[in-house]
Amino acid sequence: MTIEVSPSSISDSLLNRDAFLTGLLNQVTTSETTGWLQQLRDSAVKWVRHSVIPNTRNEEWRFTDLSLLKEVEFNSVDIKTLEKFQETALEVEIFPEVSYCLVFVNGVFAPNLSAITNLPPGLKIGNLDILPDAVAQEYLAQSEGTRDVFTNLNTAGLNDVAVVWVGKNVVVQNPIYLLFISVAGESAIISQPRCLVVAESNSQVSLIEEYTNRRGAEKAEDEVYFANSVTEIWVNQNAQVSHTRIVIEGEAAFHIGKTAVTQARYSRYSCNAVTVGGKISRHNLEIFQTGEQTETTLNGLTVIAEKQLADTHSVLFLNHPHGVSKHLHKCIIGDRAHGVFNGKIFVPKLAQLTDASQLNRNLLLSSKARVDTKPQLEITADNVKCAHGATVSQLEDDEIFYLQSRGIDQNNARKLLVNAFASEIINFIPVNSLRDKLLKTVVSLTNK
Repeated sequence: MTIEVSPSSISDSLLNRDAFLTGLLNQVTTSETTGWLQQLRDSAVKWVRHSVIPNTRNEEWRFTDLSLLKEVEFNSVDIKTLEKFQETALEVEIFPEVSYCLVFVNGVFAPNLSAITNLPPGLKIGNLDILPDAVAQEYLAQSEGTRDVFTNLNTAGLNDVAVVWVGKNVVVQNPIYLLFISVAGESAIISQPRCLVVAESNSQVSLIEEYTNRRGAEKAEDEVYFANSVTEIWVNQNAQVSHTRIVIEGEAAFHIGKTAVTQARYSRYSCNAVTVGGKISRHNLEIFQTGEQTETTLNGLTVIAEKQLADTHSVLFLNHPHGVSKHLHKCIIGDRAHGVFNGKIFVPKLAQLTDASQLNRNLLLSSKARVDTKPQLEITADNVKCAHGATVSQLEDDEIFYLQSRGIDQNNARKLLVNAFASEIINFIPVNSLRDKLLKTVVSLTNK
């Protein structure tokens, strides 16, 4: 569980405890803002200066070694260079089912690449400029899940924010596409995408949130960058948010992402999270129930190979009665890759009549592939229906033999079985063209 510690209560002698973290902080806090936003950044800076990069002695990071990250010296990208690159070198592919697209390059809004015109009444899409200060202060960096070191590092360097605001009783028919592109320069760079989504009462919206590089995961093996992303989603009373989160990073990339979701009573939230590639990637998904009768559906897929490491940590706080949650996470792990899954569900005494289930299924494609899985339930309520479990398996010889007996060669039989395993998650994504893209990506990475 999250424990709040006020930086002001810690001795000043503990400032700048981690040289690597201090170096990152110096790179991301170059610009000055004014008013409440600067106060928010200053508070986060103090937090970071009292913190250290987590290591394997920390229980939450026991299987995720960040020593490779700490070996790299990251720099920020010059804004003028970035703007010039946006104008000349990037092409954005927008899915045909999508009506609106918001593009950020290295965490900076790229209006020339975005498509956010002719918005219906009650829908706002853009950067932080579209919100009044009083409204932005109410939501930005106010989630319960925004108090860890990497999230505060993101807040400390806060300059631009992707904002989606769905007004009361507004139903957005087509998905909104949020694209965050990382562009490496001559040296390794750090970018910090930030996203704020607010769905007011009785509204409905579908989001596609994608993190990638300028050329795709297969063509950017040499691009070293660190994407430290944070997304806050507020699902107000009786609102519905369908959220698809896609991470397709280059083989030399590092990605640490936080998704903090706050659900009010009668709200419905679903997340389809797919992670592909990246040298080290981690997704921290934290969901906080603030009212009764919420529905939460989580589906996840991780596909990694070679020596990649991908870690998914989820925490679901069901603090009120009649909550319903379903969580299915799958991992496809090849070569010497290492997958990690840790899912926690907290059901305190007040959360009577909760119905929660969690399952992690893992497919190892080689004898040297590894997975560490830890589904957890902590229940103190006495009238609930809860279940959790995990499975680890390889491709079955008899299944491959059966397909071969039907005239399919061994290589295509393996592809067919891997695709079937991945499709259960990918088919939850409500955009046909995105499903096709992801299936092709899974095939290409699992058959290298």
